Amino acid sequence: MSGIRRVVLDVLKPHIPGIIEMANKLAVAEGVMGVNCTVWEVDQETQKVKITIEGSDIEMGSVEEVISDLGAVIHSIDSVSAGKMLVEEVETPQDR
Repeated sequence: MSGIRRVVLDVLKPHIPGIIEMANKLAVAEGVMGVNCTVWEVDQETQKVKITIEGSDIEMGSVEEVISDLGAVIHSIDSVSAGKMLVEEVETPQDR
C-alpha cells in the first residue's frame, strides 16, 4: 500500500518555538523524510507558516501531534500527494 508522500500545511504558531525547532521535531515524526518551513506572515503574537513535508508513508496523526505539542494549529491542508510516486502539478488554462 502506498501512503501519503507529500503534504502542504498552513499552520498558525506562536513566535516560540521558532521554525528551526519546529522543522527538527517534524523531521523525526513517523514516515517523514524531509521538512520545509517558511514563515509567510507575522503579527504581534503569532506566525503563519507554510510547512511542506515529504516521506514515503507520512503518518498524519504523528505530524498533527507534533504541531499541537508545539502550541500551533493547522489552519488547512493545502495539498496532498499519495501513491507510488510524486506527481507535480501542471499549469492548465484555468490557472491563468
